Amino acid sequence: MHNNMILALQRTGARSLSKAAISHSALPQTAIKAAAAASFGSCSTHAMFPSDLSHKDESTTRFSAPIRMPLTPYLGSQRNFSTTVASMTQPPQTNAEKIQTLDAAVVLQIKQELIEADVNHDGRIDADELKQVLRRHKGAFTDSEILEIGELFYAGKAGGSVKFEDFLDAMDNAAAEASRPKDETEQFKARGGTLGIGSCVTEYLYRRSHHGQYTPEELDIKLTHVPPKGFRDKLALGAVKGVRVLFDTATGWGSKTMTKEQVLQRVVFLETVAAVPGMVAAIVRHFRSLRTMTRDGGMLNMFLEEAQNERMHLLTFVSMKDPSKPFRVAVIGSQFGFGTAFLLAYIVSPTFCHKFVGYIEEEACHTYSTIIEAIEQAPEEDPLSTWRSEGVPKIARSYWKLGEDSTVLDLMYAVRADEAEHRDVNHTVSDMNMNDGSVNPLFDPGAKLDKMLLKYAKDVMKTGPQTNSLH
Repeated sequence: MHNNMILALQRTGARSLSKAAISHSALPQTAIKAAAAASFGSCSTHAMFPSDLSHKDESTTRFSAPIRMPLTPYLGSQRNFSTTVASMTQPPQTNAEKIQTLDAAVVLQIKQELIEADVNHDGRIDADELKQVLRRHKGAFTDSEILEIGELFYAGKAGGSVKFEDFLDAMDNAAAEASRPKDETEQFKARGGTLGIGSCVTEYLYRRSHHGQYTPEELDIKLTHVPPKGFRDKLALGAVKGVRVLFDTATGWGSKTMTKEQVLQRVVFLETVAAVPGMVAAIVRHFRSLRTMTRDGGMLNMFLEEAQNERMHLLTFVSMKDPSKPFRVAVIGSQFGFGTAFLLAYIVSPTFCHKFVGYIEEEACHTYSTIIEAIEQAPEEDPLSTWRSEGVPKIARSYWKLGEDSTVLDLMYAVRADEAEHRDVNHTVSDMNMNDGSVNPLFDPGAKLDKMLLKYAKDVMKTGPQTNSLH
């Protein structure tokens, strides 16, 4: 009879018992009931052990069907059967034992927050519940970040949810990933996320929230150079050097003195050309996606944003200087010639074109660094020194969120940071196989959510147990 009871326990989801231990012992029914109660928590033992069971013949007693008891899904909440009958079981393998990087106290705190946010009590976390959890950590996440993470999670999981166990495993994996040494360019490499977020969201969602939120460290741009690896890279670098000589000559750049007029003339002309490559790349990739009926991986969204960013540079600088008619004619001619040549070159070799743009942006970083240095070192009697205190156009303040007291010098720092990003991105994508469905290296949803998981874990460790309600 006892063997039949144990078989029933196994069918109802209780932890398996050691047959060897059972075969040499005779447990009274009350002991088995107590053990089952310990295993199932608040589940009624009467559902498993009908009151008249002991009066039926052992050979004919059977459960009509396996009774499935509602086991709680939270990590560590199932009590081992051996807490009551220690000698009868083997220690179970739980998901909690798989956590390798996070501290046990951190795991318990996160689990508690997930439970409190689980409004439908299904042991899973969805986008709305995730936002509720993150709102407890407003010191680490802004409102816009919480909304973006929720939207990414919803879109990446197609409106679905993940188990608490999987969420904790993902946090542990993200922490382990962050502890490994990485090359500086690795941040731009596309990869899958630990939460299993798909990449389809990159096809239609691209939120570039970095403009106007540069940290002092991000504004401190280092002038870098990527050495050419082969003939194609050397050709791209040589073409840039040739263009640089012509451009310097046309704008009168390189003289011992620098004036406001020279600076504005150079940057306006530079930005009319710089906005072309991103748009060309986006158009070509757009038509390729339509022609092949395949996904793009979000690359064209990134290139469109790059073109838009360069156009905002232009609109800002023309607010400070209205170009003359001969200048505008020159811009039309250069745009037509350069735009046509770049389009044809991009159709033939996108890799060459992105390497070319990468080297162009290296020169742009050098140009803006020269301007910044000139403004900072200009003597008080030099008109250039007024840019240390002169305000910027409204369009610049709103786009970069520079603030009412921002100066032209602040603007130059922000523009240089933009150019440095374009430099790194174009060098990176030139080394990628852009025809294999690679994900936009600046907007990998999986990587973004991994970063969120790590940030969340760090804030839990920093703040300790939270007692405030989520609701």
